[in-house]
Amino acid sequence: MAKVVIMDHPLIQHKIGYIRRKETGTKDFRDAVGEIAMLICYEATRHLELADVEVETPICKTIAKELKGKKMAIVPILRAGLGMVDGMLTLIPAAKVGHIGLYRDPETLKPVEYYCKLPADCADREVFVVDPMLATGGSSVAAIDMLKQHGCKKITFMCIIAAPVGIKALTEAHPDVDVYVGALDDHLNENGYIVPGLGDAGDRIFGTK
Repeated sequence: MAKVVIMDHPLIQHKIGYIRRKETGTKDFRDAVGEIAMLICYEATRHLELADVEVETPICKTIAKELKGKKMAIVPILRAGLGMVDGMLTLIPAAKVGHIGLYRDPETLKPVEYYCKLPADCADREVFVVDPMLATGGSSVAAIDMLKQHGCKKITFMCIIAAPVGIKALTEAHPDVDVYVGALDDHLNENGYIVPGLGDAGDRIFGTK
């Protein structure tokens, strides 16, 4: 069964409070999103396996730890998910990056695919799907469907803000995918936006509104 982890770290909560403010400008918003993604990534990678390796310090030889396997991929859901990639690459710079493009039909609120480009060996990698907002869950469910169709087996989903209905939809559709959430909000409004939320994450990251 999927594990759902709601972040309670003070730094994450402080930074989420900052990006909720409507007066926070594009650059500061984008920077904070990257920082939040890095902090959530720190928690979401806690389970990674380690292997012993012999190293030589300036004093002597010793046994140290390194990541076992080290094959990871970050897959943002375009376009807002792009805002989380650089923060994660700061922690896991060897990860490959794929892209899944989905937009939400304004009438049906259902996701529509328009782009998918994944690393050739994506099926052999641990994949972190990232999107700042988990609203209805439609886009995240569709993105993970696509990854599984490409043979991916170990998938984790990360978001900054989620609505309960989105978490329910995602965990029911993909009970094998762990979910890491910066903050759990109250509900969706009639337009499918998270309340209280922070507005349109893509527009705020890229300054398009």
